[in-house]
Amino acid sequence: MKTAGVDDSILKFTGPAKVYESQDAAVDAILGGKVVAGDVVVIRYEGPKGGPGMQEMLYPTTFLKSMGLGKACALITDGRFSGGTSGLSIGHVSPEAASGGNIAIIEDGDMIAIDIPNRGIQLQLSDAEIAARREAQEARGDKAWTPKDRERQVSFALRAYASLATSADKGAVRDKSKLGG
Repeated sequence: MKTAGVDDSILKFTGPAKVYESQDAAVDAILGGKVVAGDVVVIRYEGPKGGPGMQEMLYPTTFLKSMGLGKACALITDGRFSGGTSGLSIGHVSPEAASGGNIAIIEDGDMIAIDIPNRGIQLQLSDAEIAARREAQEARGDKAWTPKDRERQVSFALRAYASLATSADKGAVRDKSKLGG
C-alpha cells in the first residue's frame, strides 16, 4: 500500500465487504453502481497462483475514483498495484486466496476494519467462524481454494507456473522443489 496516496480521512476505515472472484467482476460491479460509499471491495484469486500471474489492479482503483468513491471505499486484493494507484488500496495480500489465505473466506457483508497508522487489517469474525469457513473450503475437495464462479481460460504454461508459484510475500517465483525428485 502506498500510504502517500491515501487521504488522511480514511487512514482508519471500517466497512462491509463486497467480494469479487476477479478484477473483471469487480469492475462490472463498480461501473454498475453496486459498490457504494463505505464498502470494502475485496478482489481475490488474482495472486500468483489464483490469477495466475498476479494481474495489476489499476482498473478497479481508477473506476472507484471516477465514480467519486476514491475517498469513500477501500480495496483489498491478492493482486498487485502499480505506482499509479491511489486511495485506500491494499494489495499483494499473502497468503493469497488460492493458497488458503483468509481473503478466500471473506463473504459479502463481513465487516473489515483497516488501521493504517497501526498497520492492521481485521476481518471481524470470531475464531470459530473463521475455522468453520476454512473447514467449508476444505470440504470442497479438489475445488478448495478456487473461485466458485469464474470463467477464465488459462494456458498450460500459466497452469504450470501456478502449480509452482510462491506467495507474493516470497517473490511470486517458481519453487522448483515442488517438482519432486
